[in-house]
Amino acid sequence: MEKELTRAEEQVMEHLWEMKEAFVKDIVERMPEPKPAYTTISTIIRILEKKGIVAHKAYGNTHAYYPLISREQYTEFCTTNLVSRHFSNSFSSLVSFFTSKKNLSVAELEEIQKLIDQEVDKKKKS
Repeated sequence: MEKELTRAEEQVMEHLWEMKEAFVKDIVERMPEPKPAYTTISTIIRILEKKGIVAHKAYGNTHAYYPLISREQYTEFCTTNLVSRHFSNSFSSLVSFFTSKKNLSVAELEEIQKLIDQEVDKKKKS
């Protein structure tokens, strides 16, 4: 994957990730009101296919589309780009930013600490 998806592309992908495989009409049906035009979703799907993120199975004149990347792969890609662009490739700078700049509650900070401690324990054992 070369770059992050647009908001519209992400919306379509969210539905594809949930449904695993869908026709354009299925995606349109799941979109919030006001629903986009069928042709709009069809165009977005074709763009995603050109980007290598979606593929299709042909059933006569219709196509069922399915994701080629998982939600987790896309999330990892976006997170890595965020850290690279804004935090000089430093995950500790990212964590520092969120823990100091955002108004996190003590409970949220303790949860973050717990997650970090668990990861440290895993790394030490392996």
